[in-house]
Amino acid sequence: MEQPPSGTTSLLRVTARDAVADDVIALTLEHPDGRRLPDWAPGAHIDLILPTGLTRQYSLCGNRWDAHTFRIAVRRESDGRGGSAYVHDVLAVGDLVGVGGPRNNFRMVPAAKYVFVAGGIGITPMLPMIHQAELVGATWKLVYTGHSRATMPFTDELAPYGDRVSIVATDEGGRIDIGALLADAGGDSRVYVCGPCSMLDDAVAAATTWPPGRLRVERFRAERSDTPARTEPFVLELARSGRTLPVTPERTVLDALADAGVGVLSSCREGLCGTCETTVLAGEPEHRDSILDDDERDSGTCMFVCVSRSRSDRLVLDL
Repeated sequence: MEQPPSGTTSLLRVTARDAVADDVIALTLEHPDGRRLPDWAPGAHIDLILPTGLTRQYSLCGNRWDAHTFRIAVRRESDGRGGSAYVHDVLAVGDLVGVGGPRNNFRMVPAAKYVFVAGGIGITPMLPMIHQAELVGATWKLVYTGHSRATMPFTDELAPYGDRVSIVATDEGGRIDIGALLADAGGDSRVYVCGPCSMLDDAVAAATTWPPGRLRVERFRAERSDTPARTEPFVLELARSGRTLPVTPERTVLDALADAGVGVLSSCREGLCGTCETTVLAGEPEHRDSILDDDERDSGTCMFVCVSRSRSDRLVLDL
């Protein structure tokens, strides 16, 4: 059967809804006609497009070899904007929900050894990575922390892995020292970290001398920059049409493009999901996303137009 293209948006049906921890439910999604879903790789996420108009990104945490189902897990966020509350309180088995993607900003690269560090719901992208590491015979270990075991989803799925998985519950007196953990990782290990912002910030700080790409982090919330945005207007040049568009300090590049009738797919508008990635042909982008690593930012070959801007007077985009 022909495979649907990755990155498209479709309506999928909720076919299962399971409580997997306190305030965490797992959803299984399938095409209502039983069609094959797009392939995906460990680290991928989908957009859940809710009837309320909210769009939220969730890591795929099911069996990537099952071509007909997606599985995600959603934690209720008491201080959120209503997306997780809708999923928990309204979305039911049998309902149709919009789904975009999959996309992958947290790619698992080949390695002989892996260290996975997860905090709370950050376990979701790690499950397919662990399955992949097992499949290829790589050495790996997981350190998984949370407030309590009752709040940590999928511990039952991890139990068969024995002492390769360390469960650290803070209500049992457990604490992890990210700096010490990364120092013991070994120079030949790839390290993947997903969880609260404080955990990710500590990991990045502990790995400042590491080679690019050895540490990968995925953020569920946008990283805020203290660097002020450019305060002067700049000009966008659209290479395919030759059009030029002014961008004033109070407007985003995405808004300027939309106002000019230039369609660019977008979702989170926070520099998190990767939907609006656009190729840069000339000029110097001012990166304000939470996706690119330092090398990717230095290359200046792409930007996420929902949040990133320009350091130069003119920015030429492949649009």
